[in-house]
Amino acid sequence: MIEIKKISKQFGKIQVLKAVDLTFKRGECIALIGPNGCGKTTLIKSILGMVMPSEGEILFQGKSIRNDFEYRRKIGYMPQIGRYPDNMTIGQVISMIKNIRKSDAFLDEDLLVQFNLANLFDKRMSTLSGGTTQKVSATLAFLFNPDVLILDEPTAGLDPLASEILKEKIILEKKKGKLILITSHLLSELDDLVTEIIFMQEGNIIFHKNIDTLRTESGEEKIGKAIANLLKKQSA
Repeated sequence: MIEIKKISKQFGKIQVLKAVDLTFKRGECIALIGPNGCGKTTLIKSILGMVMPSEGEILFQGKSIRNDFEYRRKIGYMPQIGRYPDNMTIGQVISMIKNIRKSDAFLDEDLLVQFNLANLFDKRMSTLSGGTTQKVSATLAFLFNPDVLILDEPTAGLDPLASEILKEKIILEKKKGKLILITSHLLSELDDLVTEIIFMQEGNIIFHKNIDTLRTESGEEKIGKAIANLLKKQSA
C-alpha cells in the first residue's frame, strides 16, 4: 500500500534518513520506534508530504506522492501535540475540519461519542487539558474513515480509560484491513496492538520484523524486553 524506496533526507550537513527502504501493507499495525533524533518524525512527515526527501521516492497505492496532494485524503494523522486556534471551541474546530475536507465518506464519530466530546463542544481549545486535546486529535484522525492511520504517541497524556478506548478502536480498525502506523515510547502500550516492529537509529532501519518473529528470536513475550534482548544480541 505504501512503498518507501531508498529515501534519504539531509538538513544542512545532518543526514536524518539514510536510504530507507520499507513496505507497508493493508491490515498491518506497525510500531515505528527508536531513540529521539533517530529519524522517525522525518519519515512520518515524508509520508505525509510535509518533508520532501533529498533522494528516493514514496509510492502510495502504486503512485508517487511527489506533486500529489489527493492521496492525503486517505490518511488520518494524529500528531503528538495537536495545535488548534486557541479562541475556537471543540465544536468549531470539528466543524471547521469537516468543512475543509468536504468529504462524502462515512463519518466515523465513534470516538466522538466514546470520549463524550459532544458535551464539551462549547469549551475553548485554550482551556483544555493535554488529555482532552489528545481526544480531539484522535477523533479527527479517525473521523473521515481513512484507509491509513498515522498515530504519533497516541496514548500520551490520556487517562487509563481513554487510553483503553483508543487502543480498542485501533484494534477494530486493524481488523477492518486498514494500515496503522504508530510511534511510541510507551512500549508496554503496544503489546496487544502491533503486528510488526520497525526499529530506527541514526536514520537507519536497524530491523523490521513481524512481532511473532521478534518474540521467537528474542525469547521474550513483552515487546520492550524482546527489543532490548535482540539489540543486545546484535551488539554482542
